[in-house]
Amino acid sequence: MDRIRLPIRLHDTRTGELQRLQSADGRGVGIYACGPTVYSRIHIGNARPFVIFSLLKRFLEHEGMKVELVINITDVNDKIYDAARAQGRPSAELAAEMAARYRADTYALGLGRPDHEPLASETMGPIIDYIEELIASGHAYAADGDVYFRVRSDPDYGTLSHRHLSDMEQGEEREGAERKEDALDFALWKAHKPGEDTVWESPWGAGRPGWHIECSAMAESLLGVGFDIHGGGSDLLFPHHENEAAQTRSARGKELAKLWMHNGMIQLTGEKMAKSTGNIAPLHEVLARYGAETVVMYLIFGHYRQPLAFSEAALEQAQANVNRIREAGRRLSPGASHPALSPLREQFFGALAEDFNTPRALAALNEWVRDATSGMFDVRGDQDLREMLGVLGLEDLLAPTAQAPEGVRKLAEQRERARSERDFQAADRLRDEIAGLGWEVRDGSQGFELLPL
Repeated sequence: MDRIRLPIRLHDTRTGELQRLQSADGRGVGIYACGPTVYSRIHIGNARPFVIFSLLKRFLEHEGMKVELVINITDVNDKIYDAARAQGRPSAELAAEMAARYRADTYALGLGRPDHEPLASETMGPIIDYIEELIASGHAYAADGDVYFRVRSDPDYGTLSHRHLSDMEQGEEREGAERKEDALDFALWKAHKPGEDTVWESPWGAGRPGWHIECSAMAESLLGVGFDIHGGGSDLLFPHHENEAAQTRSARGKELAKLWMHNGMIQLTGEKMAKSTGNIAPLHEVLARYGAETVVMYLIFGHYRQPLAFSEAALEQAQANVNRIREAGRRLSPGASHPALSPLREQFFGALAEDFNTPRALAALNEWVRDATSGMFDVRGDQDLREMLGVLGLEDLLAPTAQAPEGVRKLAEQRERARSERDFQAADRLRDEIAGLGWEVRDGSQGFELLPL
């Protein structure tokens, strides 16, 4: 293993402080990030944790660490039952289709795949074992086919989300409240109900697991207990992550993860983007219009812990930055960069080492691009630029040619039809729209060609 070049500190939600990251027991760094519940196609907000933790893995590996990244898929959940029922189709079929679409949509980001993508439906054995341990230790109880976790049995409950017991609402359905010993208790196992078309056998009868125990079991099955980083959106902090932490602490006598990282939400019109409100921008549609590099650039423009505003202007700003870097790459040749630019490279990696501060890193990157192309130095090589872009998943900006997004190609095809119909006013309008998206359309005897501006 290469030496670790920089001390890396990350913000821990539990302590509210920056913590030094050190790989556990020489095994490398284990990261578990909560993935989507697959009842519909994902929106761009769901893509933010996928991008953040995929890029964090790249950076840690650049710094000499061995990293194992797990991003789960929740394919057993009330929302899936509800969506499948509304469509008149089996819930397992809907979940399988949407899981495949999720993989395809995130693959289109160009960042590769996590090391593991476990399914809740394929983790039933470990889930049931977990629940049995919690019952045996007195932290859980069975009631008419359901199993509930005794929240008050865990003296540290609330320490992750910094909430008092008097200020908690699990958000579970009211059905089953009469079977709980305490309103704070949450479901580990749910007895089979009419209309639920998937069922598993358990010591407490036919049913299926609660959401929280699924993640504890999937994470532990792949990374063990006490792994390095547990991540996810800030909307999962309570109750989901609080409950995960409590379950593992109670069953295993130690913390599930050493450090908890939470990314901020993407906001549209001042509200969190969510499928439940229809306040969404589907990832595949945004990718088709702007391309993977622009979407990744947009998602790292702000610090991962802060909310990120979603707008056309924000995406256009990201696209302009992408085009500026791509143009700089065209002007450089493969090879070593000028030593005078090395401090900016160090600033770039130093920013990522200090709580994965991508805005500061991008500022250093943009300054490098400006200086390298300004004529201040005799810069011919792109070595530093290639290294920095690789960590950000943007190495394709240095590819000899760039493929236009599907949405841009469709506009170009519309323009081609307008020209063939001699509607030159429409053709000019479409040409300007294509240019506004960062592409130049060139006409030739063999048809049009799209080049990035």
